[in-house]
Amino acid sequence: MSAQTPDYAQLTADISAHLKPLRTDTPAVMKAFGDLGKAALTPGALDEKTKELIALAIGVTQRCDGCIGFHVKALVRQGATKAELEETLGVATYMGGGPALMYAANALAAWDQFTAGQASA
Repeated sequence: MSAQTPDYAQLTADISAHLKPLRTDTPAVMKAFGDLGKAALTPGALDEKTKELIALAIGVTQRCDGCIGFHVKALVRQGATKAELEETLGVATYMGGGPALMYAANALAAWDQFTAGQASA
């Protein structure tokens, strides 16, 4: 792992830990945000995995490593394939240009990190 590539397991753990004071100090805001996320990802016309792929694409175009970490981790848990991930990253690059491509590379690194040790990704 290069110096520029985050350790996504550590990054997501650190973010979760750093959010604890907000959960304590602004519980209504944090609950509302959590409820919004649950509502947005609830299966409807699109399934949850598709919605996570969209969220990942937005995180890539917004250059948010935390978003990349959390959404790739969720996608691995939901059984997404590397091909689905790569096609999503292609669309994100199309919409976000060169900067998105740099974060697309980070999303692939996150995929590799979260799938390490699995039989096949």
